[in-house]
Amino acid sequence: MSRKRAIIKGTFILTLTGFATRFMGFFYRIFLSHTFGEEGVGLYQLVFPIYALCFSLTSAGIELALSRCVAARITQGKRREAREILYTSLLLSVSLSVIVTLLLQKYAVPISEVFLKEPRCENLLIILSYAFPFASVHSCICGYYFGLKQTGIPAISQFIEQTVRIFSVCLLYLYGINHGIRFGVAIAVTGLIAGEIASSVFCLRALTGKKVLKTLARFRLRGSLRHSRELLTLSVPLTASRVLLNVLQSIEAVSIPVRLQAHGMPLSEALGTYGVLTGMALPCILFPSAITNSVSTMLLPTVAEIQTLNNRRELSNLVGKVTYSCIFLGSICCVSLLTFGEWIGAFLFHSSMAGDYIITLAWICPFLYTNNTLISMINGIGKTTLSFSINSASLGIRIASVFLLIPIFGIEGYLWGLLASQILIFLFCLLYLQYYLRKSS
Repeated sequence: MSRKRAIIKGTFILTLTGFATRFMGFFYRIFLSHTFGEEGVGLYQLVFPIYALCFSLTSAGIELALSRCVAARITQGKRREAREILYTSLLLSVSLSVIVTLLLQKYAVPISEVFLKEPRCENLLIILSYAFPFASVHSCICGYYFGLKQTGIPAISQFIEQTVRIFSVCLLYLYGINHGIRFGVAIAVTGLIAGEIASSVFCLRALTGKKVLKTLARFRLRGSLRHSRELLTLSVPLTASRVLLNVLQSIEAVSIPVRLQAHGMPLSEALGTYGVLTGMALPCILFPSAITNSVSTMLLPTVAEIQTLNNRRELSNLVGKVTYSCIFLGSICCVSLLTFGEWIGAFLFHSSMAGDYIITLAWICPFLYTNNTLISMINGIGKTTLSFSINSASLGIRIASVFLLIPIFGIEGYLWGLLASQILIFLFCLLYLQYYLRKSS
């Protein structure tokens, strides 16, 4: 299969699944907002920076490194070594996730009180900690299949994860209603665990069939550990970058409610505003990015392959076509959200505040959707340090807007900073890719 067909096929499968899961998640968030209120959604959203940070530490970098290693081995016809690298990544990732689980449970109190500045998050963090060992299994196996350029298993597992997450929460809620038990937003965190368990079990069954234990029994420790150096060499910089970026994102996220209080809002209103922004408006804005995220996933191994073949002309054509297509998609979404944003907030979320935020955030769509693919291409040519620097500069602008603009202008100050940060990423990525292609020609 040609690279173009592989990208189109993989993008189609991942986009189809992405739209399905985002569509489900969209109405799931409506259910959460109606069931637990804006403050409850705010509490739920507060633990996500910790979730993202721990996932980055245990799985994200290893998944990307695994995908690149597997793609290289398959190109060389070394399928057995590709499977050994998968086992190595599973060993490393699961071990890290168990350690993170124990540490998160031990330090849930200081994290919730000192870092999140919300003691009610303690129980949510303890529940959340159990998701990481299963998430690491799911992530590694998906990375293996991405390296094979087979998107079917990752797509189905993503759909299973979202389906189980939503239905488990709905069933728990209905059980509580029927038995006179009032569950808090903690059941939404429980749904995260249920989804990760289901998706990891599916991935294991897809990888090994019904002979999971027999396959693991054939696992050769020495043969797999000899790949650990290569895997760590690639994954440690990626992991360090992801962790540092998530630390900055976590600082940004937990500071928004605090700075809103500095603007004059009471705590409940600040949490409600944060919940509307992150749990209602942003998911609406990010909904169409299922397409560009799918393209980004397929671009990284494809760009790496083109770079290996030293085909600069093909790479230049790919950069141009992808950039123009993403800008076009983002422009259409921008106009649509500006037109219907107020209606979406009032009709779907019963919140005029959500409608206002959607209209303001609509302007970032052309930049946001294009930036995902540009960053992926920069990573594909091996410039992961540069992409980290660009993302760090962007986050610096956002954090500055949190501390400097929110106390003066309220949440609108943060939204302006968010737009400025996306424009920065867009310009830096385009300028560097043009420089890289010109230099290499």
